[in-house]
Amino acid sequence: MNTIKLKDILSISGKGGLFTYIAQARNGIVVESIDDNKRHVAAATARVSSLEDIAIFTHDEEVPLADIFFMIHEKADGKETLSHKSPVKELKSYFEELVPDYDEERVYVSDIKKVFQWYNQLLGHDLLEVVEKEEKESK
Repeated sequence: MNTIKLKDILSISGKGGLFTYIAQARNGIVVESIDDNKRHVAAATARVSSLEDIAIFTHDEEVPLADIFFMIHEKADGKETLSHKSPVKELKSYFEELVPDYDEERVYVSDIKKVFQWYNQLLGHDLLEVVEKEEKESK
């Protein structure tokens, strides 16, 4: 099974867009905007999430965002997908094709919009790298 590599790609609550991790700073971390390459210091109090750690709730488990991106990548033949500004009904329908058992009560429309927005943003900046997924060994 393949997935998308999302190491060092960050989302910062309250700031639009995505960022890459640059370095540790005294009062937080130094990040660089993917869109304009400007560097910022994200304060230690900021809610910073690595896209690698984000997952989508289903009725049975959580599906890593990287796997969702891979599904979109396969379905869209490596091209741009739906815009996050598409009609809600269209977004939900397309997302349901990708993750048929997603938990509608815990996955909001805003989450679905972010998935498509982030996918297109990463694709536009050539940051979607397909990698072989490491299988967890069960002992």
